[in-house]
Amino acid sequence: TTKKETRHSKEVQRKKKSEKKMHRTRAQATKKLPIPRKGTRYLARPLMNVESSVPVVIAVRDMLKLARTAREVKEMIKEKTLKINGREVKDYRDSIQLFNIFEADKSYILTLTETGKFAFEKTSSKERPCKVINKKILKGKKVQLNLHDGSNLLSNEKINTNDTLYLDFSGKIKKHVIFGKGQECFIMSGRFIGQ
Repeated sequence: TTKKETRHSKEVQRKKKSEKKMHRTRAQATKKLPIPRKGTRYLARPLMNVESSVPVVIAVRDMLKLARTAREVKEMIKEKTLKINGREVKDYRDSIQLFNIFEADKSYILTLTETGKFAFEKTSSKERPCKVINKKILKGKKVQLNLHDGSNLLSNEKINTNDTLYLDFSGKIKKHVIFGKGQECFIMSGRFIGQ
């Protein structure tokens, strides 16, 4: 084997080890988190989609300033005052994905700013936009839609990839926006992020 292959295999092994960990250092955290560069060494690691989500503890303590410590956030979880898309939060590391609705003292939706940082905006809507990133055909000719936030949905409607669905808390489709020219869009990555 060459040096490049061994170096690549070591990097892959290192990534696999870091995926199993329950924490991550502040330096390893995604740049999308609006947290100071200096501070405590370790941060809570989201349970899923590490690079594109915010753990509940960072959302409540550091972004919304509703608690001062992780212990206070855990107490709020025990009191069942925190919800993501209408579902009660069970763990302080639960992931809040882009465009998910987070309920604490008020309802908030997670978005991106033009600088590429996560931000919460107050919302009164109970519907969240989800981009269809993939489709699969299951047994019985059922169509499964895979959405950008990791959720899946079974539907018989004619929906293409890159279309946007507005879902309520029960997972029912309330609105279908077809991807095409002249439609409003939100840019999630690249030079015009957050516009």
